[in-house]
Amino acid sequence: MTIGGISNSYNPYAYTADAGMSVKRSREDLNFNTSGSSAAAKSAGADNSHKVKSGYKSSPADCQTCRERKYQDGSNESDVSFKSPGHISPQASASAVMAHEQQHVSNAYQEASEKDGKVVSCSVSLRTAVCPECGTTYVSGGTTSTSISYPDESNPYQKDKKAQDAIRLIGANIDYAA
Repeated sequence: MTIGGISNSYNPYAYTADAGMSVKRSREDLNFNTSGSSAAAKSAGADNSHKVKSGYKSSPADCQTCRERKYQDGSNESDVSFKSPGHISPQASASAVMAHEQQHVSNAYQEASEKDGKVVSCSVSLRTAVCPECGTTYVSGGTTSTSISYPDESNPYQKDKKAQDAIRLIGANIDYAA
């Protein structure tokens, strides 16, 4: 399960068809009001959002790339968020992407319990990136890896293993006081 960035620039992360989200950046010319920041940023006294970092084209408050960045799930699971592209602000990207990846983890545990399996391992990793226009760091994607073990009673090797376990465990729990 993977979240990956999709843009017109080089992306060093491989995309998998497993499950996860993809970041899409729209390069269309849309009419946005770039004369100021949002009312919430003004009320919070965020005057640093209008500062243009050295080496970048715009300030984080005026960044069109950050306003147009969209996240989309690339998995084959139908009951997770972001099946259609949706915008997440750079400040909320970490929690939104982590919550999405936790949905994949929850689905893995549910699938294992329905099919009499056991989740052997489960890990979530998040990737960060820096906006090329304003220099804001954001979570660009994430990957969920799960490994589920299912018992196979028809396998002769499994039957032999159970027989060996039985031989080894016979007499292991003896009550000497009785």
